[in-house]
Amino acid sequence: MGDKEILETDNNSAADNLLCEVDCVHPEVIERFSTQVIDVNQANDLADLFKTLGDPTRVRIMDALALAKGEFCVCDLAEVLGLSQSATSHQLRVLRNSKLVKYHREGKMVYYSLDDNHVLGLYRQGLEHISEK
Repeated sequence: MGDKEILETDNNSAADNLLCEVDCVHPEVIERFSTQVIDVNQANDLADLFKTLGDPTRVRIMDALALAKGEFCVCDLAEVLGLSQSATSHQLRVLRNSKLVKYHREGKMVYYSLDDNHVLGLYRQGLEHISEK
C-alpha cells in the first residue's frame, strides 16, 4: 500500500468513528430534549412501519395505488405488477396489517387503496427524497 492509500484508509477509519474527543454533557440540552424524544414503543412501531416498506414488491404496490388515486381490485393490481394474485394478496395483507392500505368487498371482488392521505404523503416524500440529486 502506498502512502496515499494508507492515508485514505486512516481517514475512512476516523470518519467511521466520529465521537466527541472529550466527555462533556450539556445539561440544558438534556433538559430540553429528554422528555421530547420518541419513546421506545413508538420507535419500535415506526421501525416496523419502515420495515414493511423495506420490500420492493410492497413499494411497487404502494406506487400503483398512489398512481391510481383510488383503488385497484386484486386481480388488476396483480396484472399491472406482473405478480400472481396469491403473491399480491399476501403483500397486501402485510400492508393492511401495518395500516398502510385498506380494502372493501363488492360481491366477489376485493378493492384496495392507500389507507389515508398520511400514507400517500409518506410515500410521495420518500420518492421525492430518493429522486433528489
